[in-house]
Amino acid sequence: MEKWQSRSIYNAATWYYHHCQDRMPIVMVTEDEEAIQQYGSETEGVFVISFKSYLDNFWPDLKAAHELCESILQSRRERENESQESHGKEYPEHLPLEVLEAGIKSGRYIQGTLSVNKHRAQIEAFVRLQGASSKDSGLVSDILIHGMKARNRSIHGDVVVVELLPKNEWKGRTTALGENDGEFPSEPMPTGRVVGILQKNWRDYVVTFPSKEEVQSQGKNARKILVIPWDYRIPKIRISTQQAEALQDFRVVVRIDSWESTSMYPSGHFVRVLGRIGDLEGEIATILVENSISVVPFSEAQMCEMPVNTTENPWKVSSEEERERKDLRKTHLVFSIDPRGCEDVDDAFSVRALDNGNLELGVHIADVTHFVASHSYIDIEARTRATTYYLADRRYDMLPSILSADVCSLLGGVDRYAVSIMWELDKTSYEIKEVWYSRTIIRSAYKLFYEAAQKLLDGNVDIVDDIPEFRDLDEKSRQAKLEELLWAIRKLTDIARHIRAKRYQCGALELEGVEVRIQLDEKKNIHDLIPKQPLEVHETVAECMILANHWVAKKIWESFPHQALLRRHPPPHQEFFSELRECAKAKGFFIDTRSNKALADSLDNANDPNDPIVNWLLRSMATQAMSNALYFSTGSCAEEEFHHYGLALDKYTHFTSPIRRYSDIIVHRLLMAAISKDKKMEIKEDLFSNKDLEELCRHINNRNRAAQHSQKQSTELFQCMYFKDKDPETEERCISDGVIYSIRTNGVLVFIPRFGIKGAAYLKNKDGLVISCSPDGHSEWKPGSLQRFQNKITSTTTGGESVTFHLFDHVTVRLSVQASRCHSDTIRLEIISNKPYMMPDTELFQQSSLLLKSDLVKEVTRSVEEAQLAQEVKVNVIEKDYQKYCQTKGRSLYTLLEEIRDLALLDVSNSYGI
Repeated sequence: MEKWQSRSIYNAATWYYHHCQDRMPIVMVTEDEEAIQQYGSETEGVFVISFKSYLDNFWPDLKAAHELCESILQSRRERENESQESHGKEYPEHLPLEVLEAGIKSGRYIQGTLSVNKHRAQIEAFVRLQGASSKDSGLVSDILIHGMKARNRSIHGDVVVVELLPKNEWKGRTTALGENDGEFPSEPMPTGRVVGILQKNWRDYVVTFPSKEEVQSQGKNARKILVIPWDYRIPKIRISTQQAEALQDFRVVVRIDSWESTSMYPSGHFVRVLGRIGDLEGEIATILVENSISVVPFSEAQMCEMPVNTTENPWKVSSEEERERKDLRKTHLVFSIDPRGCEDVDDAFSVRALDNGNLELGVHIADVTHFVASHSYIDIEARTRATTYYLADRRYDMLPSILSADVCSLLGGVDRYAVSIMWELDKTSYEIKEVWYSRTIIRSAYKLFYEAAQKLLDGNVDIVDDIPEFRDLDEKSRQAKLEELLWAIRKLTDIARHIRAKRYQCGALELEGVEVRIQLDEKKNIHDLIPKQPLEVHETVAECMILANHWVAKKIWESFPHQALLRRHPPPHQEFFSELRECAKAKGFFIDTRSNKALADSLDNANDPNDPIVNWLLRSMATQAMSNALYFSTGSCAEEEFHHYGLALDKYTHFTSPIRRYSDIIVHRLLMAAISKDKKMEIKEDLFSNKDLEELCRHINNRNRAAQHSQKQSTELFQCMYFKDKDPETEERCISDGVIYSIRTNGVLVFIPRFGIKGAAYLKNKDGLVISCSPDGHSEWKPGSLQRFQNKITSTTTGGESVTFHLFDHVTVRLSVQASRCHSDTIRLEIISNKPYMMPDTELFQQSSLLLKSDLVKEVTRSVEEAQLAQEVKVNVIEKDYQKYCQTKGRSLYTLLEEIRDLALLDVSNSYGI
């Protein structure tokens, strides 16, 4: 810190002391020894001391804080000593900021985000181009950064500046499986080296201490330990600690302090212990930290802003809101369709015939912004979380349950506030004649689950016995209400079919992915994992949501063209489709990727009548080739970039899930402001400027990626825990049918339909032996070689035996767990026969694959609970806060200090216009 900065802080402390009439002692904490000497005794009542002295004098009993402080100070001392002692450079110095900026402007250097290949973390990283860099450089692909030296101390996620190497030094990305399996590069691609870092995106890292043997081999100074990050993409970190032996079996959190050019590795400090390696709660905590997800319960201040809804004091519609809102309770049949047991009902529908013969379609969305005021405590918390996080066995809500599962949720038979969009449709063509938006009061007549709605649509009325709203009706009323509901569901489905057909004509894509909906019971525990089922009502609901999102996007953009939050889906780079085209060609299909419509038509035609998994895999590969959809502010993009490629819509946003997405809360406020603007009324909503909205969109996009990664990682954790206790040699469930969907130089990538698992299967092992298959199909390892072709790979033994594996071949695979002390466990796939385990079965693929995951979660959870009971470990998982929020309390001082730091960093003065 500069001397003038220390002086300014001291003057501020002195002013505040006098402002408090010299009654309140003020402590200034600094590590500047000169400032301590100069100001320490200058003003009575103002103490200038080091952080260590502050802890010693004011908090002597806080052991964790003292340990953390000592760790940081030790790291600083050793870093200073190293820089004095070491003259040899491991890496070149980074260029000064002004040189980097000038180089980017002139086109000599290129700016982008570093992305390390986790499968070849020591060798391969890529720089994803950002903004103007991708246009100005003329490059259409990422830039390869080959090796750690070229990476020059940049870490995965950093915003870096790259200098392109001469073309004769360009390299190709590796096509082999795994880190240590030799290099088999593809065609050379733009290759560069990092010359500077614009933004270090360092975060908390979960690490594991090396084994005792490795610690001893690291040298005499055992205080300096190279710890191994859980994330393969992060280099080893050198920390100073005396607890290495005690923490051998634990996951711990560290932070990076610096990475000097004289050091092979970054230096950091120990922060806190997470949990024991392999323990379910410890591994879940690891996933949360690695994705920067905070799971602290909602604070007392936030909960004080919440409405009350108890038996003694039930929530009800206010007379003021009745005057302000359009009341639909007596005029519209409103109903919702959701997964069975769903609590957070965001949306409901209505369809009715108008007096002029036309139809009226309504989509009604929970009015969350009525209860979440802009800049309130709960609004700031929801903005920070940005989304509800769904893990395999739990969820962490964006909003408290009093909102998400109660007064905001559009439950059946109760009055609720909603934001409604109503369309008048032509009675025969369903063309939209008129649309209006309004805040409303609704009372949903039926809370239907998907399967019930589908059976009603199919004409199976026996399901009404499972619909609570029909149970206490007499036969006449029951029949009348059933006919009314049947007409509404059929009409809603018919309208959705028409709208969907129009979108598909414009090129909308139907893509596949392994999608899981998490279903919770009344205690918010996981009841089931619901796979994507081929029910038409799913498509009906989705189409109505897409329609509402599209019309709201148009409305808010028309009203606020430079500060509306929309969602765009850029068209993918054509080179990303090359593998898809080659795979389809292997089956005799041609995939046209020149436009979204051409791609959609091609995928529709790429059907193998003998193997429906082929089309699913092709759609899955198309999904992998896609760019990510992103939120953005309309003032930061040209209008031609607004387009949503996948949905074939010119403008799109998210409006329909404000209970679980903060983007939708912003869109609701924009829509309310647009309605006020139309009525020439005062705009009460505090809208973001384009600059602030773009910054918020970056944050939401980042949190959405974290939510996706954490869900995927938690599912993989449960899969590994499920298979870990099973003997792969004898357990029937460890043998399964697999489909080859990609060829590599030393193996293949395989999809297991039964479990929805994708992974690598090696055809050459670490001893250099290749796979050989006997006439009955069973495999063994023998000396030999592999020869890779475009759509197949052949293994030939030295004895002349050969076996060829083609794309989309069905093989028998053994599943086992590849255990790792330092990283997450992984599922290991081994081909044990070149013949199918069982014939491809459409029903098995569609229903069994992911349904088994519900059993998987339940079985793993039960095993963990039994193990805890056997060890007599008291784990109070049904404490009050967990029941209320499905969240666990932070228990360390570090968590408290982190909360204080985060609050201090929040610029609340700007939020309140101060």
